[in-house]
Amino acid sequence: MSNPLLYALTVLFWGTSWLAITFQLGEVAPAASILYRFALAAAVMFAACLAARRPMRFAARDHAFIALQGLLLFSTNYVFIYFATAHITSGQVAMAFAAIVVLNILGSAVFFGMPIQPRIVLGAAAGIVGLALVFWPEIRAFDWDRSGSAGLVLALTGTISASLGNMVSLRNQRRGLPVIQTNAYGMAYGSGLLLLFCLVQDTPFTFAWTFAYVASLLYLAIGATVLAFWSYLTLLGRIGPDRAAYASVVFPVLALALSTLFEDFVWTPAAVAGVALVLAGNVLVLGRGATRKAGTAGTAGRSR
Repeated sequence: MSNPLLYALTVLFWGTSWLAITFQLGEVAPAASILYRFALAAAVMFAACLAARRPMRFAARDHAFIALQGLLLFSTNYVFIYFATAHITSGQVAMAFAAIVVLNILGSAVFFGMPIQPRIVLGAAAGIVGLALVFWPEIRAFDWDRSGSAGLVLALTGTISASLGNMVSLRNQRRGLPVIQTNAYGMAYGSGLLLLFCLVQDTPFTFAWTFAYVASLLYLAIGATVLAFWSYLTLLGRIGPDRAAYASVVFPVLALALSTLFEDFVWTPAAVAGVALVLAGNVLVLGRGATRKAGTAGTAGRSR
């Protein structure tokens, strides 16, 4: 599958997941819903791997790194973001999570010796400024009181966890570990940690047998988890974490576009200008001029 299509799938599934999550809220505790999502995703991935007779045996050392990927990317990332939303708005969380672009640029340089490209840095800056304009009313309303500061710290901690998970995934791919199988095991390990978290928090394991809840759960598990993480991590292995992470700047814009249709979001001139900056940053980060160094991170993708 081509890189542009992988990128489009990532943005599509994660951008629409924000709307699907709204159907998860209410009767079932959010932590339990996250556990159901990743446990179902892991089961689907294992079934697919077994049906396709994909090799599922890996060395103990590789399993340790797969478990670390599951911990960082499929568990603590979501737990910290979940706690953050109790203190700050979704727009403020989206802005904090956009920092993953900067973290991935730095992580790629520190852990893998990938050169920092000015074009990618400029594109990332344009995208983050653009996203700030889109969410400016929520940013302006941010309260630096104890609750607001705690929410920001939690959101940034979740973002750091996700970025480190990206680095571990790239390490695994460079070791020749296939994305699909490592995601299957990683989501299983992550589900185990989420289960432990729910038990410690005494989370009630209720379930809503309504069409809205079940349909949104299936979409989140299969679309926004199985397919989105496969497309994103495959792209990460091909073009590098610094460029792949820009999807995290783009998909909140898609989420707001859907909010216009379903939640009466009103666009302001600043928001329109912000979207223009996000799109300009997208061209800088993913345009042809930024592809010269991509091979540094792409060897793993070709080796599979």
